[in-house]
Amino acid sequence: MKFDSDKAPEPVGLYPHARKVGNLLFLSGVGPRERGTKKIPGVELDENGEIISYDIAEQCHSVFKNVRLILEASGAGWDDLVDVTVFLTNMKDDFKIYNKIYAEYFKDNQPCRTTVEISSLPTPIAIELKCIATIKE
Repeated sequence: MKFDSDKAPEPVGLYPHARKVGNLLFLSGVGPRERGTKKIPGVELDENGEIISYDIAEQCHSVFKNVRLILEASGAGWDDLVDVTVFLTNMKDDFKIYNKIYAEYFKDNQPCRTTVEISSLPTPIAIELKCIATIKE
């Protein structure tokens, strides 16, 4: 069964926001974009769509908000997260800030986590999350 949120940003390709398999909910990659717009919180782009500057803290808060929206639209909640893979485009500069904000959101529920640096993401963002949650059958 697939789920799509009418509040989270639209996928940039042909895929659902989430898919339920058994009692697991797999979220597609979630970035910080806002629904219904090309706006990316904390990102300033030039006329060619290239990043001029970005605020990783603002992007983190926006990504976590979008994950929550997708979980809720799928019948799950924040505390149901069991695994989070985080993709950062600049580990050296952004990890410390991201890690501090992550700890604020996950102080009670602490899913497994993997954080990797990648060279780029499909849209001009600095962070994306891939999550797995449990969900009632």
